[in-house]
Amino acid sequence: MVRLKDIAARAGVAVMTVSKALRDAPDVAPATRARIRALAEQMGYVPDAAARGLRSRQSKAFGVVVSSLSNPVLTRLLRTLGEHAQEAGYDLIVAQTFNNPAREEICLRRLISRRVDGLFVSPVYRIETEARVYHEVLARGIPTLLLGHPAPFCDAFPSVATDDLAGALQVTRHLLELGHRRIAFLAGRIAAPWAQERLDGYRRALREAGIEPDDRLVFSAGSTIEDGAKAALQMLNENCDATAVQAVNDLVAVGCANTFLQQGLKIPEDISVAGFGNILLSEHYRVPLTTARQPKARLGAAAIEMMWKMLRRDHVESRRLPAELIVRASTAPPRW
Repeated sequence: MVRLKDIAARAGVAVMTVSKALRDAPDVAPATRARIRALAEQMGYVPDAAARGLRSRQSKAFGVVVSSLSNPVLTRLLRTLGEHAQEAGYDLIVAQTFNNPAREEICLRRLISRRVDGLFVSPVYRIETEARVYHEVLARGIPTLLLGHPAPFCDAFPSVATDDLAGALQVTRHLLELGHRRIAFLAGRIAAPWAQERLDGYRRALREAGIEPDDRLVFSAGSTIEDGAKAALQMLNENCDATAVQAVNDLVAVGCANTFLQQGLKIPEDISVAGFGNILLSEHYRVPLTTARQPKARLGAAAIEMMWKMLRRDHVESRRLPAELIVRASTAPPRW
């Protein structure tokens, strides 16, 4: 590894002069600075980020805690975060919780130990109203932004999220406008605020149309393709006579649609299916899905903008960004 003293020996100057030149200090002659920089590049010198962080008390890194990198919504959001952070000279250190509270605690503590300058956290939602590790983060004063809705255990932090209630409301209204009156809903985890908001939006749209929500049309479906497939089978076995299905997210919608197609149903001729999220799969599924587009890139851009303000110790308000209805081939008027 090339050190400052190696460059100094080659350049015939003091180590302090090399250090100043590489930091663009004003008391080094421009010609000397240019010669030292060219020599450092030629020798393959790489600055010691850890040592630089100790001097400046900045790690120039953000910690990011997400459920999983296989989550297509979080992946797109992370890409935007990374692009903006890199432009400002920051790195992202990403940790995955796999929706396990104990693992989330480990991830947060490890990032705290790395002295990251800020934290972006997609919380592991739970029924409990307290989570000790979030109190620790708050006590340390680390700028922390939630990527998603707040919950009682983490509501001390600002957040950036999709307006899930309004987005789900749009999807249900679309199905109602097509003429559907028996609309099934494949719901997510009760503890997840985003899932609850989407269910609330569905119910609100029905009531607006003068239809009292029927709990027999609401099925527990989790958040994965497998969950959607199981929920669709349960729905078919219970013969609920729904003419349309609204899923809590696009993965659940795809799992549901797979089951319907395997059972010989045609989409949308026999039954309409709609999702939420507008992930890449929804557009390129064999029956392109009607869905609500989450503003993934704009969520990422808003998150990094809010983090810059937090680093300056400015006041930051939580933000909700609107979803947009995207109508595709999976929804049509009912046959009956």
